Amino acid sequence: MSTEQACRHERSHIVDSAFYGHRYSTAASRRIFCDRCRFQRWLDVEAALALEQAALGIIPADAARKIAAAAKVERLDLGAVRAEIRRTSHSLVGLLRVFQASVEDGAGEYVHYGATTQDIQDTAQSLEMRDVVDALEHELLAIVTRLADLAETHAETVALGRTHAQPALPIGFGLKIAGWMDEILRSGERLRALRPRVLTAELFGGVGTMAGFGDQAIDLLRGFSARLGLSAAPVAWHVARDRIAEFASTLAIVAGTMGRIADEVRLLSRPEFGEVEEEWRLGRVGSSTMPHKRNPEACEQTVMLSRLAAGTVGVALAAMSGDHERDSRSLRLEWACVPEVSHYTLAACDITRLIVDGLKVHPDRLLENTKVVTDQIVTERLMLALGRHIGKQTAHEHVYELSQESRTTGTSLEELIRANGVAQHLGEEELAGIFDVTSYLGHSAELTMYTVAQARAWAAETRRLLGKPVKETALAHH
Repeated sequence: MSTEQACRHERSHIVDSAFYGHRYSTAASRRIFCDRCRFQRWLDVEAALALEQAALGIIPADAARKIAAAAKVERLDLGAVRAEIRRTSHSLVGLLRVFQASVEDGAGEYVHYGATTQDIQDTAQSLEMRDVVDALEHELLAIVTRLADLAETHAETVALGRTHAQPALPIGFGLKIAGWMDEILRSGERLRALRPRVLTAELFGGVGTMAGFGDQAIDLLRGFSARLGLSAAPVAWHVARDRIAEFASTLAIVAGTMGRIADEVRLLSRPEFGEVEEEWRLGRVGSSTMPHKRNPEACEQTVMLSRLAAGTVGVALAAMSGDHERDSRSLRLEWACVPEVSHYTLAACDITRLIVDGLKVHPDRLLENTKVVTDQIVTERLMLALGRHIGKQTAHEHVYELSQESRTTGTSLEELIRANGVAQHLGEEELAGIFDVTSYLGHSAELTMYTVAQARAWAAETRRLLGKPVKETALAHH
């Protein structure tokens, strides 16, 4: 069985979901965090260490070549590895012993030369987080590309802007989508910025002095980091866990954005709004007892995942408190929260991509819902027009009293304005224009298209960066 096949059967840190037959983790997150792939990353790190030590003359070159050749998880007896882990009660030694024994001609004696367990595991976790960030950027790229097209299409589509769940002012529907994109772009910037700061190698020995690496320790760290495509930290970070806390927090922010988008779609798809809806196909069932149901399942799943992702941040922050130069309590917390926040966030993005790809927008309902509350959403425009004649504050008082009377009595606002005599300050043409909700979208289209341009520029740069070749490790071969 290949590693990829094994990944499909891994159950560690995975919650099943019936939605679309997906799991809450994606194929990418299963591949990154299954036991076999975690073992492989540990082997990748050991191989990189040996090869760089050989390049510096610290260990024999022939031994390093044999170590690197043997550093493939499919060559190991994983049953023996797990048995040795149970016997030793140590998370890495079991793998090291089986691996060392598998290296030809006694070259396994040079495995893990001068390193400490956390050097290997922290560095491997940085590789895991890098793969998550790569996968997330691909997801965000797909989402932003689709949203940019939607926003451009609906830049001038009249919609009802709501504040505090109540009618406020007319907007272009594209402006709402632009707000989603703008938030995603900030997360894209966060992900790009955290790479050099967070995705960092650890190779400092037992207490951070690098004593076991001899005079070439600093050169070893730099070369080792470069081989793995990670940044080199200036000092040990065995107990400085802010990098992982930043990773978890950033991912939770990404998931939170997906949850906000999904929840807005869910709300606007309510039949009393009917402004948008998830894609639906014959065969999808919304209820076992109510055959008519077309539930916004994808939106609900995404909101749930965003909340789960948010719950991991407190765990990551708690892991920042560690004693002295090493403290495994932090690591064990991270081994739980890093996979979880990754699964939840990748899945939230995966489902959001499905939502936006199939999103149906109903311009007729958007316009109808806007016109129904015309008397409520023209008050700002009316107040400002009157304010040019009688002063803004005085105009506010007049419009406030008349609009509240209109809502209480059901009499149209325009009729009350004429009866009150306020209309004398406004010409018939100006008054008619005030009550035309389609002509008060402000700079909606301009703001939307500016954000679309920003999104497409970010997408082009992201495609370029993601297209760059990455340093090959043994993981790339399985």
